[in-house]
Amino acid sequence: MRPILVAGKSGQLARCLAEAAQVRGVALVAVGRPELDLENAASIERVVRATEPAAIVNAAAYTAVDRAESDPERAFAVNRDGAERLAQAAQRRELPLIHLSTDYVFDGRKDSPYTEEDAAAPLNVYGRSKLESEVAACRSHPAALVVRTSWVYSPYGHNFVLAMLRRAAESKEVRVVDDQRGAPTAAGDLAEAILEILQRYSGGDIAVRGGIYHLTARGETTWHGFASAIFARFSEQRGVRVPNLVAIPSAQYPAAARRPANSCLDCAKIEREFAIRLPPWRQSLDRCLDRLLMPVETQRC
Repeated sequence: MRPILVAGKSGQLARCLAEAAQVRGVALVAVGRPELDLENAASIERVVRATEPAAIVNAAAYTAVDRAESDPERAFAVNRDGAERLAQAAQRRELPLIHLSTDYVFDGRKDSPYTEEDAAAPLNVYGRSKLESEVAACRSHPAALVVRTSWVYSPYGHNFVLAMLRRAAESKEVRVVDDQRGAPTAAGDLAEAILEILQRYSGGDIAVRGGIYHLTARGETTWHGFASAIFARFSEQRGVRVPNLVAIPSAQYPAAARRPANSCLDCAKIEREFAIRLPPWRQSLDRCLDRLLMPVETQRC
């Protein structure tokens, strides 16, 4: 069985893809630096040649949003140039390619959820690098499928859920922004959807199905609402008091990079084309928190 090659190994999505593939009995190889370095075309070619994959998923990226403001060259080298190199490798072999992108390609000024047809206007370096990564991937591999998502979390790595759990255990008061809204999306749900899409790929469908798609959990909240849900579950599971949660405007939260006020994405297109619809965000959050807060090591993300 030819495997799915995932660029990235220690990231949230890569780890959840590996878990989901194992459960499904799907061959998958996740490779990260130094073996597969998006800044090194030779390493990409070496890994792709050695793996002989059936498809490629680009789950690797420079995701340090604030640090990117002072490190734009690296952000673009990894996100834009790396995506182009990986897409070229997939195109040469006529392999399906799924490239992950972000809600941060939008400026957040729209009142309703963004569709794939809405004009992108990123507010920060990270968003610009990811927007250019989409262009590079689609230019190099016209049949590539770009998946934009938002507010990703999991039991792994660095994310808002893990940060709030640390704060719940250490702080008496937590101040969280309440004027930015979006859909918290579990990496485990994304992983299942990606594997489902790849399972449905066949020959001529690739060119038809290529393009940009939005994929997030159902529903929306603010970062403050997200934190409130995390703390409520933490209190329920541990039976302890949680910190006082204070809502603040973005202006009171010091950050190098500006964030969009509206990160909500309209996911009708991917539901229409692939019949994929992620669960409500609270449902998936509870499942993730149950795994993190209960002493059960075998639960999935």
